[in-house]
Amino acid sequence: RRQRQMCIRDSYGAILAKGEVGYTDLDKVFAALGNIQENYNWLITDCECNVDIPELQYNYCWMSGNELMALQRKYHNPQWIWAVLSAFEKSITEEQVLEYPLPDARDNNALWRLPIEVQHPLARFEIVPWDSSYTLLISREKEIIDRFRAYFPLSEDLEVWCR
Repeated sequence: RRQRQMCIRDSYGAILAKGEVGYTDLDKVFAALGNIQENYNWLITDCECNVDIPELQYNYCWMSGNELMALQRKYHNPQWIWAVLSAFEKSITEEQVLEYPLPDARDNNALWRLPIEVQHPLARFEIVPWDSSYTLLISREKEIIDRFRAYFPLSEDLEVWCR
């Protein structure tokens, strides 16, 4: 008899494509996740917002969760058009993170292919504002996806969306 192979998922995903104003409201996303953003350091890449944010004008920005929340307040919850916000355990350094290619949102067809994967190999999860139209959440922890999906009941399983 053939044994059935168990599929062990590395990442889980959700997409928010309806029921919201049409752009990534990061304050709501963080509320959906139980405001755990301050427990992580953040790599922000491929970023475009509706306002000029000098801190985000470079190839990447590395900041603590507290700094990210201060940025949100300083710019009054900006509209995130494009970006990848990658969350890292506090023990992981910026130098370790920069040993790998920077995650991207624009022109990244891998976001829409199976298997669903967190782009940065050291990140716990990633929030991807995509063209002001969608918010993708990709995580190594199913619980994070479950929280997001419960908060945004119109969100969908990204794996089903990609099929």
